[in-house]
Amino acid sequence: MKMAESAHAYVRGNTVKFYEWLESSKAAKALPAGPPVWISGDCHTGNLGPVASADGLIEIQIRDLDQTVIGNPVHDIVRLSLSLAMAARSSDLPGITTALMIEEVIRGYRRGLSRRHPEAHENEIEPVRRVMRQALRRKWRHLAEERIEDVTPHIPLGRRFWPLSAAERKAIERLFLEPETQKLITGLKSRDAKDKVSVLDAAYWMKGCSSLGRLRYAVLAAVGKESHGEMCLIDIKEAAQAAAPRAKHGSMPSGNAERVVTGARALSPFLGERMLAARLMDKSVVLRELMPQDLKFEMERLSQAEAVGAASLFAQIVGRAHGRQMDNKTRQGWSAELRRDRSKTLDAPSWLWKSVVDLAANHEAAYLDHCRAYALKSPA
Repeated sequence: MKMAESAHAYVRGNTVKFYEWLESSKAAKALPAGPPVWISGDCHTGNLGPVASADGLIEIQIRDLDQTVIGNPVHDIVRLSLSLAMAARSSDLPGITTALMIEEVIRGYRRGLSRRHPEAHENEIEPVRRVMRQALRRKWRHLAEERIEDVTPHIPLGRRFWPLSAAERKAIERLFLEPETQKLITGLKSRDAKDKVSVLDAAYWMKGCSSLGRLRYAVLAAVGKESHGEMCLIDIKEAAQAAAPRAKHGSMPSGNAERVVTGARALSPFLGERMLAARLMDKSVVLRELMPQDLKFEMERLSQAEAVGAASLFAQIVGRAHGRQMDNKTRQGWSAELRRDRSKTLDAPSWLWKSVVDLAANHEAAYLDHCRAYALKSPA
């Protein structure tokens, strides 16, 4: 249902298709080979948002690293550009807006890459400002009411949460007794390293079709004395193989969970420090405490000024995430490469514009087919 809601929602939910389209695109042959660094691999606007650190700070960072690999940074640039173009399309903005956004993607990315002071600030973009204000106000009760519909120490079973088998419950309780899990959960600034962590409730978490066939659990835990301690919500997710292409000579952890956590620490330090790679029921899983401040932007119904500002801001965030992994010489060389191949009518590389145009055409056809299939399945 979600992917049929808008063209932008469809592009967000089709990572594998994106790389298939990119590989078949004529423009793909012209893409430059950037320095191999950790990339998001799924760099769309829904995967950028406010993220809380263990110390209580909040920054806009990349917030989903399931697809992270050591790869070509140009893939994140193209994926972000396509996502922004589809956000403009869903907002009924004219084609000129997309051209302006693509120019801002390159300008913003190069600014972030150089680690200069941000040019576009989140306070200048209403959809971003609105979510940042919300993130700063949110407390545990907001997260609990949103995710588990209550603040009591129970997870309500139903459409989203399913009961566990005895073996699953026992495996989760064993995992939460391990020192590394305890250390992860007591690592927040407000907690003491000596606090006891215990499982209050747990359930299988059904989060869309991607959850089917893989482990996904929500665990409600107590930190400290249950009577006057804290509660926290831990997401346990099986780590799967990434669809994003890997650099031929990049050295990455062999386990998928270790890959996700290592990539997160390189790209999104606030999130990475709150993640742990582990084994559960002989599967590679990632543990992450969900924080009330971790939110995503809904980039729909934008004005032209908001769309262009968002393109600059998001590209700066991605540029900084890539740039912090490069030395000064590498950053300068990659930035210079992105200044090449400009046309007389667009202040951005022609390979980026051509890639977005090709991918948008493929995306539009696939999106309409998806909507048709959805309509045929839906009751009249």
